[in-house]
Amino acid sequence: MSLLRVNSRRQSSEDGEQTPFTPNERASTYDHVRDAVLHNFNEAGVLNGSIPAGVVGLRNLGNTCFMNSSLQCLSNTIPLTDYFLGYDYHKEVNKNNFLGTGGQLATAYAELMKDMWLQKGKNGTIIKNDRLRIVPPSCFKKSLSKFAPQFSGYSQHDAQELLSYLLDGIHEDLNRVKKRPYIEDKDCDGTNDENDAAEAWKNYLSRNKSLIVDLFQGQFRNTCICKECNHKNIRFEPSMYLSLPISDSCRTLEDCLDLFLEEDTLTGDNQWYCEKCKCHTDATKKTDLWVLPPILIVHLKRFTYNDFGRAVSGQKNDVALKYPLKQFDLSRKVKSIGGGTPVYDLYAVSNHLGGTGSGHYTAYALNRFDNAWYEFNDSSYQKIDPVTTFETSSSPYVLFYNRVAPAAAESAASDSSLGQDISGRIPLIRRQSISRPDLWPHSQVREGHFREFERSVTDTSDSKIASNARSTNGGRTMVTRSQTSKIKKKMVRDEMPCDIRDSEMEEDDFLEEEVYIRDSEMEED
Repeated sequence: MSLLRVNSRRQSSEDGEQTPFTPNERASTYDHVRDAVLHNFNEAGVLNGSIPAGVVGLRNLGNTCFMNSSLQCLSNTIPLTDYFLGYDYHKEVNKNNFLGTGGQLATAYAELMKDMWLQKGKNGTIIKNDRLRIVPPSCFKKSLSKFAPQFSGYSQHDAQELLSYLLDGIHEDLNRVKKRPYIEDKDCDGTNDENDAAEAWKNYLSRNKSLIVDLFQGQFRNTCICKECNHKNIRFEPSMYLSLPISDSCRTLEDCLDLFLEEDTLTGDNQWYCEKCKCHTDATKKTDLWVLPPILIVHLKRFTYNDFGRAVSGQKNDVALKYPLKQFDLSRKVKSIGGGTPVYDLYAVSNHLGGTGSGHYTAYALNRFDNAWYEFNDSSYQKIDPVTTFETSSSPYVLFYNRVAPAAAESAASDSSLGQDISGRIPLIRRQSISRPDLWPHSQVREGHFREFERSVTDTSDSKIASNARSTNGGRTMVTRSQTSKIKKKMVRDEMPCDIRDSEMEEDDFLEEEVYIRDSEMEED
């Protein structure tokens, strides 16, 4: 079987349709990958079996249930899986990044996904009685152990710890930044949060650009205020997880989030160093959600850890919580007006059962083809009802939510040929870069909010170009490819929420294709 893969460039066919097969234009999203994924599903013949594609057990290699649980959750993260099944990710491997594995970990994960979804990877799929599919993830575990040696043996580990190392390793393997500049973190004072947040994100993208950033990473606003002099310090920092505390009074997941967002007092050994007082002082600290990612990973702090990072035996919080399965609306929790509409649906759960010394991990996941929930317990799996099984439960440890795409804004995500109507389960994933702030989460305004941009009116040369090039078509103006890049760069510069120098503009991040601009939007001479 030969897998069809596409890269980040699209090509226009003679009839004007966009085809996902190479080398003219850089795509700003990953949506075009779905065509290749569908082709590969059909060619592998996995869509007509008695078991839906993706429903497969993972063999326990010896206390590896923590790994199997995490892998099942990531496997059912549709945009991530589609990237490795249909995208030419090899071209994005950063072989010179000493923080990664030269692509070995990303390749091992891709091969595992082929086994789990296409039955054509290097791990080998075991099929029993046409009713049970099992994959031994031994090759993947070997590659993971090279990157994170603590997983080389067969001891029990924490599922969230594995997720952290795995996603970090894949990010470093696929980091599109080849040379990382040194950038000092900026301290802010709260007078211009929107611009400061965008500036911090630009600095982060100058060192970190990968699918992992595009999918899983958002931004926190951390505020510290000195109790002696009231000096305020604000920093905008990237985030990959919501690690939420649990108290005995918590009854819902939102209660845990409220507890996480409460203001904390730093005192004693935790005092804060105040730049104005020039000493450590008592202070308050508060974390706010600024921008949330398309895929939101929520980690519940059920365990107590000692100074060496090991879970304290017998200290596990088994409080049963109620978890929103659909329409988890975080609009009132997010402080930025950007970031899109933060409404999420649950699609996977990593569970921990038992105590700290003798616990066991399982997973629940929503299948993309039959739209049914399944429980995965190492090699075995079965269909479940999420309401009766875990809507209120003490076993969920890590929860995976995908942002629900508003039908009007992201209808392109709907594709029934890939199974059920999964439009809400494939949020639009933007391929971010420094030179395209219009693709940053900060630029995606929420419903009911509007962002105003100031346009330069002193230079009309671009409008002259557009005016001379126009050919009216249904009230719109067609601008040729040779003129598009210049106009779009001007629009981006005028609308960007922070300053970007010409040297930072990346030529191949602009779609050099025919675009339509309404006559009313053109600047007249």
